[in-house]
Amino acid sequence: MSLADSPTAPGAPARGRPRSEAAERAIIEGVMKLLEDGVPLAELSIERIARTAGVGKATIYRRWSGKEELFVDVLRAAEPPEPELPGTCLRDDLVALLEQLRQRGLMSRSSAILHNVYAQMKSSPRIWCAYHATVVEPRRRLQMEVLRRGQQRGELRADLDVDVLNDLFVGPMLVRTIMRPDADLPEGLSEQIVDMVLAGLRPAGPAA
Repeated sequence: MSLADSPTAPGAPARGRPRSEAAERAIIEGVMKLLEDGVPLAELSIERIARTAGVGKATIYRRWSGKEELFVDVLRAAEPPEPELPGTCLRDDLVALLEQLRQRGLMSRSSAILHNVYAQMKSSPRIWCAYHATVVEPRRRLQMEVLRRGQQRGELRADLDVDVLNDLFVGPMLVRTIMRPDADLPEGLSEQIVDMVLAGLRPAGPAA
């Protein structure tokens, strides 16, 4: 065990966490560098990543069980941060969620690394499943929780299926960012989608 990885001596300042964060940054940046150099995902071994990051293989395995989990965290680091929801009303929360997807689409188009990794990731079922379980599913659960709160507050009709509702809001943005890479992603698109869909989903009556 190296000095950097050894436990903190009794009475010494708690310095382990900053070193851990520094090591994680070095590893993630090392993977990014290899991807920038054009190394395919299939050829990225833990040994090669460790050598590029300047750490031991054990340091990587203490943080990730394998390449799949590591690649998911690399993608997370390259994506825009998760949105902070205003919580003021359903519309504002939905706009924040869609804006994060719009920004992610813009980054994917401008980043050769992200574009290349997404394409390769879909050919690797294990990496795709790990990404879906740790990134896509939690994001979808958050979206559906926002819609459920909207129903509870009377901002949406109570008879509507939340799962289908989520597809109605998120679908147009995903079509433009994934299936139509030539489509525009202008500012204000998130507000436009939310307002158009909400217009047909609000409860009828004076309260609406």
